Amino acid sequence: MDWQELTDLTQGRPFVVERVRLAGSGVAVEGQFEPPQLAQLGVDDQVFVAAFVRSHGSIKEMERIFGVSYPTIKSRLKRIAEALDFVDTDPAAAGADVVDRLRRGEITAQEALAELERSR
Repeated sequence: MDWQELTDLTQGRPFVVERVRLAGSGVAVEGQFEPPQLAQLGVDDQVFVAAFVRSHGSIKEMERIFGVSYPTIKSRLKRIAEALDFVDTDPAAAGADVVDRLRRGEITAQEALAELERSR
């Protein structure tokens, strides 16, 4: 079964993967695993995201591929983005930003400490 069949089968409802087998090795892992967020999108949104990545994020190319306007592409991207959790890939930068704002006098030391605590 491929992802499209699984997506069709689940009809957008949440699902949990309970067994993963590594191809060619015979090793299987059992438990409860949530599929990646992109796999949880509907098949149409998965195709849209794949096209966006393949077009290197070119909205003009997306307009051409899907035959729709700029606002339609932006709206769909926004809707998909809202369905995905943000992953902070550089948490140190957030801390550095707090320190920079403290140095510039934009926040107090107490506010900086509170922000750094929240970001832990």
